[in-house]
Amino acid sequence: MKSRGDLQIRAYQERDLEPLVALLHAVFPDPAPHNEPRASIRRKLGVERELLLVGHADGRLVATAMGGWDGHRGWLYQVAVAPDARGRGHGRAIVDAIEALLRARGCAKLNLQVLTSNPAAVGFWRKLGYRVEERVSLGKLLGPNEPAG
Repeated sequence: MKSRGDLQIRAYQERDLEPLVALLHAVFPDPAPHNEPRASIRRKLGVERELLLVGHADGRLVATAMGGWDGHRGWLYQVAVAPDARGRGHGRAIVDAIEALLRARGCAKLNLQVLTSNPAAVGFWRKLGYRVEERVSLGKLLGPNEPAG
């Protein structure tokens, strides 16, 4: 476990499931079906499970970051800090940890998406050196319950 201040960061372990689900529901209420925390965690554990980090402080899980790398560029998903644990550097610490893991794999560029309805998140990412890029984000759900066309 890596420590940054009072945050202890490590890879996800099975005992983290319920606290992690609770954190994700607190930070991302009403997720789209494809972002439902249990399903999202389960899928991540099948691919690069070591890129799902959790951070503990004061005896509880207060931060998480999920990373991915396809050999071309990296992605950050579901970076979250418990609302009552913000302002203590936990977000920066867990992002630094996931960036270090991705950098060690050879990742040279890291992307993430933020909802336009969340300007506070954009501000957080800008403080960490991320820049808004002139791109259009497109997506397509491939799940079995999605309408065709």
